[in-house]
Amino acid sequence: MTENEKISETVVLGPRIVASAAFDTLYRDGMQLVEEVAAYLDGPGRSDSRALPREVSLVYATESMRLTTRLMQLASWLLLQRAVKEGEITAEQARSEKHKVRFRPAPHNERGAEFDQLPGRMRDLISRGDSMYARIAKLEAMDREGPSKSEDSPNAVADQLARLNTAFGGKGGK
Repeated sequence: MTENEKISETVVLGPRIVASAAFDTLYRDGMQLVEEVAAYLDGPGRSDSRALPREVSLVYATESMRLTTRLMQLASWLLLQRAVKEGEITAEQARSEKHKVRFRPAPHNERGAEFDQLPGRMRDLISRGDSMYARIAKLEAMDREGPSKSEDSPNAVADQLARLNTAFGGKGGK
């Protein structure tokens, strides 16, 4: 095998990431966030929303629906990945199911001026949800794209490490 042939062979990272301890942390963090949001919206969030002016209350309702929808998409993705990791379903079955979950960028530009008047706890949960969503969307994109074309880059390993760092938020796996 020539040096160029060795360089052009890249590893598909998606399945390896899911099998890693970093995925376990991502899974735990994601599911914990789902539970935390549910507890807030069912508890303190109810009284927080009642105290808001009408215009801000509408934004609160809209953002809570967006947040819960996005978190349900995340939970679905995480559960599918865990099922593959634990051998409950095949990667092909998961891929077929994952097409039902559409990852789109967070609609930051759709948030009005009233967004800043939401309770701080709600804004924090939305921010954390957006961050988690972005991390998982990057992993999903890596899985869909498959291996990168190393002939476009002189250092395929560095490219793969950079993609991992980006997917995990540059926080060393968390």
